[in-house]
Amino acid sequence: MKAQEDGQQGMAQQTVSGAVPRPMVALARRARLASRTLAQSPSSARDRALWAAAVAIRKARPAILEANAKDLEASTAGDAFRDRLTLTPERVEAMAVGLEEMADLPDPVGRILEEWTRPNGLRFRRVATPVGVIGVIYESRPNVGADAAGLCIKSGNAVLLRGGSESLHSARAIHAAIQAGLSAADLPEDAVLIAPDADRVHVADMLGASGLVDLLIPRGGRSLVERVQQEARVPVLAHADGLCHTYVHSAADPGMARRIVLNAKMRRVGICGATETLLIDAAIAASLLPNIVSDLAEFGCTFRADAQARAIMPDLPAATPQDFATEWLDAVLNIAVVDGVDEALDHIQKYGSSHTEAIVTSDEAVATRFLNGTDSAVVMWNASTQFCDGGEFGFGAEIGIATGRFHARGPVGVEQLTTFRYEVIGTGQVRT
Repeated sequence: MKAQEDGQQGMAQQTVSGAVPRPMVALARRARLASRTLAQSPSSARDRALWAAAVAIRKARPAILEANAKDLEASTAGDAFRDRLTLTPERVEAMAVGLEEMADLPDPVGRILEEWTRPNGLRFRRVATPVGVIGVIYESRPNVGADAAGLCIKSGNAVLLRGGSESLHSARAIHAAIQAGLSAADLPEDAVLIAPDADRVHVADMLGASGLVDLLIPRGGRSLVERVQQEARVPVLAHADGLCHTYVHSAADPGMARRIVLNAKMRRVGICGATETLLIDAAIAASLLPNIVSDLAEFGCTFRADAQARAIMPDLPAATPQDFATEWLDAVLNIAVVDGVDEALDHIQKYGSSHTEAIVTSDEAVATRFLNGTDSAVVMWNASTQFCDGGEFGFGAEIGIATGRFHARGPVGVEQLTTFRYEVIGTGQVRT
């Protein structure tokens, strides 16, 4: 309690002229009040808000696309970044569908996680509860605002959004639709608030918001995430890099391997679940690697290859150790030839970021060794790394990917946005 009071006192000191709180401080206080109402609201009300928000997003599609066009016109970023920034009618519809899917999920709040009775008759139970106020700091992908808002509403949390300057117009248009959904369900609009502009001071205020913000989730480039992890006085769920690997084992079906690698790299090169490094067994590299490279090159992929891969395909550019440590987020693939599953795991341990790894093999024993041998948040067998996505996990969407060791790992959905309390029910017991 004292820590919370100290945090609130610290936030109170962030004022203009010693009296008026800075914008994000004022918004955080409003979100804190709204969170109490939202946490106690029935599941039916939160679901109505999500359904209504989906309707509002569809109705506002022309306005959302117009706002996105302004963001794109102002952007000077490369193709991969522009792809993350771009909204299409299909992507707007996907946001609406995601909200509806969240509404259809079981209520994560109030779940009895465990219960037991002690010899003295006391009944104990652990019950899922909302975290409180969640701060989401994101950059180019405007759909993050819709996903984050929907997941927080479903899990009974208020959310404070701070989008980047590159997606400011899009974020505001989406936010307006979300608030329309809350209003339609008679829930406080302050449950979903957004920074008034792209001023970087808002980020600093959120990082120091101990006592007002309970959890921070950054979505963006490495520099943003690392800053949040280093400076935050609030718990953080995040990943800094998406250095994902696909390992093609000697017992892989060649056709399956080609399909998976092509999809894992090239479906969308700018997302964190895109494969950045191909590991392939020496036993099959000579016969299979040229076909994989040809498949990828046809779609514009370029390569960085180790000495063993270049011995098979001399025209491939040489890879450096730094290449294997780089999250390209572009049509660039690192290639390394390895001698068996243990060498593949050694490579992943050296260069990976604990995000997502995949193995392609028909050998169950080898697959099990791989699944158990990596400490990454998500490990896949005979599937593309691009399935590391909350929607694909059945979460409706995700608020981010977490690669830490505590509370939540992998895609963060509604269940991961809850904590718990203990309830102890007695019949008059006193302790001796």
